[in-house]
Amino acid sequence: MLELYNAPVSTCSQKVRMVLSEKRLAWTDRVINFSRGDHLTDGYLALNPNGVVPTLLHDGVVIVDSSVINEYLEDVFPESPLRPAEPAEAAHMRAWRQYIDEVPTPAIRYPSFNAYFVHIWSDLSEKEFRAYAERLPLRKHFYLKMGRKGFPKDEVDAALERLRQTLERMERSLAQTQWLAHDMFTLADTSIMPTIVRMEDLGLAHFWADLPRVSDWYARLQARPSFAATYPAEARGLSPHC
Repeated sequence: MLELYNAPVSTCSQKVRMVLSEKRLAWTDRVINFSRGDHLTDGYLALNPNGVVPTLLHDGVVIVDSSVINEYLEDVFPESPLRPAEPAEAAHMRAWRQYIDEVPTPAIRYPSFNAYFVHIWSDLSEKEFRAYAERLPLRKHFYLKMGRKGFPKDEVDAALERLRQTLERMERSLAQTQWLAHDMFTLADTSIMPTIVRMEDLGLAHFWADLPRVSDWYARLQARPSFAATYPAEARGLSPHC
């Protein structure tokens, strides 16, 4: 039995939801409500001490971290593969996935937080805001750095530069292969997908307006049945709790 503790608006949850859909796996949806504090309850922290989503339970075995979960699903359910069989090609895909985890995935948080969450924290006192941040196992220092007024312009600009760098790298790669890391649709595509969707939601689609291969990749991605399954109406939004 597969159970996924997730939030539809969480980018990291979306990565796993798409893989489950691509593999046509049956799973039980365990929705985490951030505004209710579900991710910080003792019960959830016992499963995932990082206090973030998603968390996968497979017959009682706990798997955390979206990239790890997706590799686990590929190992355990090799049908409808999302990873090349040849080791060097699989390594190339993983190199892309690693880059995505290290560069665009954290970068998108800066404009996301400033666009959506600053007004929430501005209603709190400094003491209330710090008390909330102190409860966060994994994001405490990120929140404290952001503060109640958001990230400064130079930090947001640096994040946007990293996102543009990612798009340019995608454009070059897509000149060689149909999908990001291979002619087959792979975990690299599912890894970058939520960042591109989030950029669109933030009004940043113009970042790839001059990149025709990225635009084509995104159109083909959105045409996949798994995209609609991953992004019901309530999934198009912003969330910091990856």
